[in-house]
This record gives sequence, C-alpha cells and structure tokens, in this order.
Amino acid sequence: MPDIVNKSVYHEYFIDTKYQAGLVLLGTEVKSLRAGRASFNDSYCVIYDNEIWIKSLHIAQYSHGTVNNHDPVRDRKLLLQKREIRKIQSKLKEKGYTLVPIRISFNDKDFAKIEIGLGKGKKLYDKRETLKQKDVERDLKRYLK
Repeated sequence: MPDIVNKSVYHEYFIDTKYQAGLVLLGTEVKSLRAGRASFNDSYCVIYDNEIWIKSLHIAQYSHGTVNNHDPVRDRKLLLQKREIRKIQSKLKEKGYTLVPIRISFNDKDFAKIEIGLGKGKKLYDKRETLKQKDVERDLKRYLK
C-alpha cells in the first residue's frame, strides 16, 4: 500500500505545522486508496461548523464497484480533536495561512490517515530559490559518488 503524496505542496508552500487526521470514507473509496488511485490536484481544506472538510480530493471510482460506487470528488470530513481544530482556526485567521493536504497513508491498524499542514504561500522568488537549492544538492550528491 503506497503512500499517496501531494508533490507540489512543498513547492507552493512553507509548511509550519503538520497534523495527522482520520478520513471519513466509503468502502469503495478505501479500496481505491489502497490501489493508490487518488489525486491531490487543486484539493484544499476548509473549516465549516467547527469541522474540517477536504474539498476536491479526487479518489477514482473502484473498478470492481457496482451501482453503489462513490462520487470521485465529493467533500470528505476529516477527524481531528477539538483542541487541534481550534488551534488550526486561530492560525488560519492570521494573514497568509492555508490548510493543505500533504499525504494519505494507512496506519498499522489499517485506518486511512491524511497528513495536513498549515502553510504560507511562497512567492515566485522563493520557488526559484528552492529549485536552485535542489539543483545544488543534486550536483553535490553526483560529485560525491
């Protein structure tokens, strides 16, 4: 069961704090996640009625599903403790913070977990600097081998 990773999140945001949350899923969604069939394109988290929801997370329909298959881009509820939600709410009120999904994985009890992070958006010059650092590190590794 591979982790499903949002590769663009570290390119787009400076992640300050990370939280581990449970996902409320249907049976066919779990089976699709186990097959690694999910996409984070344009997905984000919102707080509505003191609950955190993830929007536009695409989990492909299960190939062996019946008419009871799930909607691929439905809103899904995240399970966090109330004090964590209050912390996140207070941080989101500050300017520039957003709540983004980072990774979906399964824990040792086979529950689907999602890692979400509080991040500040990067400016264009920050993104360029990050790319430069990656190039330098790659060149160093190549040189040392």
